[in-house]
Amino acid sequence: MGNIVREYRTVKEIAGPLMLVDDVEGVTYGELADIKMDDGSTRRGRVLEVHDRKAMVQVFEGTRGLSPEDVRVKFLGKGMELGVSIDMLGRVFDGSGKPMDHGPAIIPDKYLNVNGSQINPYARDYPNEFIQTGISTIDLLNTLVRGQKLPLFSASGLPHSRIAAQIARQATVLKTGEKFAVVFAAMGITFEEAEFFIAYLPRWGSLLKKLSSLLQILPKRVP
Repeated sequence: MGNIVREYRTVKEIAGPLMLVDDVEGVTYGELADIKMDDGSTRRGRVLEVHDRKAMVQVFEGTRGLSPEDVRVKFLGKGMELGVSIDMLGRVFDGSGKPMDHGPAIIPDKYLNVNGSQINPYARDYPNEFIQTGISTIDLLNTLVRGQKLPLFSASGLPHSRIAAQIARQATVLKTGEKFAVVFAAMGITFEEAEFFIAYLPRWGSLLKKLSSLLQILPKRVP
């Protein structure tokens, strides 16, 4: 994806969190866009689909108050990136990577594409590094190792949030001296659940040295 910036004032339609931009050229799937209003304010979006010189853009902050004739769309020529640093440990961020714990902004050591690299399952190492969760039914019957997922099936009213927080707090590897960190990410959670995680996890002083949290609260669903 080339870093070529293009700006258009050809928004044809706005519906929900989506807007259709016409007569675009060189726009690619997943590319970021800045939506600029005549009052100088800016919102951020991402390309969901490109077809026949038309681009469908999802506006992260929503399209309330926007009209097609009053906005300009600036395509940034790059995908969504996250600035990372060792200083992220012990901090809490929103789904866009912005601090939400009233702490200082992170000065990134480098930027990483949030989509990651392509995965080749054939080249994957055999998972055999045990991660101890401190929950006996998991450690003995459904052992968690690096490179594997641990599904937790739950229903409304059950303490799945507490179980997830407990695993994040207690997870460790048995190799002595190895640097081990936990990134706790929650997507589509309610404000009450987010407040629980923010209040519960930092209470454990030792956890702050190894935990970074990413929370995305009640995102808009796109059909």
